[in-house]
Amino acid sequence: MSEIALVDCNNFFVSCEQLMNPTLKNRPVCVLSNNDGCIIARSNEAKEIGIPMGYPLFKAKKEFKNVIYISKNFGLYHDISNRIIQKLMSYTPDVEQYSIDEAFLDLTGLKKLYRQPYEEILKKIKNEIMEDIGIPVSIGLAPTKTLAKLACEKAKKDKSLNNILRIKNRDIDEILKKTYIENIWGIGKNTTALFHKYGIYKCSDIVKQNEFWLKKIWGKRGIELKMELTGISAYPVISKIELPKSIQKTSAFSHFTNDANYIKDSLHYHSHQVCSKLRKLGLQSEIIYVMLRTKDFRVFTEKMVLPEASDSEFLINQYIDQLFEKLYCPDIIYRSSGIFAEKLVEKANSQLTLFENPKNQKAEKLAQLWDNFEKKYGKNSFQIGTIKDPQEENKIHGQNFFS
Repeated sequence: MSEIALVDCNNFFVSCEQLMNPTLKNRPVCVLSNNDGCIIARSNEAKEIGIPMGYPLFKAKKEFKNVIYISKNFGLYHDISNRIIQKLMSYTPDVEQYSIDEAFLDLTGLKKLYRQPYEEILKKIKNEIMEDIGIPVSIGLAPTKTLAKLACEKAKKDKSLNNILRIKNRDIDEILKKTYIENIWGIGKNTTALFHKYGIYKCSDIVKQNEFWLKKIWGKRGIELKMELTGISAYPVISKIELPKSIQKTSAFSHFTNDANYIKDSLHYHSHQVCSKLRKLGLQSEIIYVMLRTKDFRVFTEKMVLPEASDSEFLINQYIDQLFEKLYCPDIIYRSSGIFAEKLVEKANSQLTLFENPKNQKAEKLAQLWDNFEKKYGKNSFQIGTIKDPQEENKIHGQNFFS
């Protein structure tokens, strides 16, 4: 029997902000989406006063006056997420990152290795993440991913569980009788309505159905769902990272603009994010796209096949500047920009030239120094050019809690 855990960070974006600024703790805090459009994360205090997820900022500021609204900082969140994944991998190499704040772990057999019950291992993982990184997590453990997800959700909601719940094989039947299908991972509104049509409301109703009927109603996923709910793993933990076919970075400006230097700096900023990820994955790009989106949502793109595959922004930026000159029109107002790296190749397999270009060697060394600097001092601790609109820096809405 497998033992699969789901580690889920509690209110992750808000927890990251509270880690960096302890004055935010025990206060109603909301983190905002791109361009500060709506709420994408809430502290427990913000949830308690009734602020809904996805609520537009302009409405929230009118209805909820004493709340701190903060612009997102994905660079910070990714850095902390990576630290948590590294911590999890110190327990087992079988770690599958499901999202920026969730990861599955296959802990099967670890109780023999650690000579401790699984519950004690979960407590140790939770406590170490809190003590060493500063982020609170909830953990669910069960024989399958679907049941682990259910256990984790219950661990979050029931304070008496201290954010940890293990569903053992003998507990499954009783839990399925009490669990509505809409509370199961992967079942949305349409699937819920489909099952309701046939009188299926509880998870226990699903496991009673024969596989032929489930396959007819919901295809292969129906059979896999029954397996997962009965404790038979249909979705193993996959730790292997699939290399992407392309990497992109786009974002909206804080306000519409036709400032050429600002737009070009935003492209250089995106270029660094893309190239940093290329280096991390051991990849290089052979094709670069530049995208500019206008105020009225028209999109313009230009691409270039690079003279040779590269992962260095110090080389790629010169080609981005050329593409920018082709795209940019001073009479047009723009709302966002982006960089796309395509036709990716593994650096280890890239063709070597007889004589290395000194300029390329220097660019690669500079890029590596930049990576090392950010690894030591944090993402975006070093930047080239203006990069960000000053209005975006440390933008916090609502009351001034620094005073």
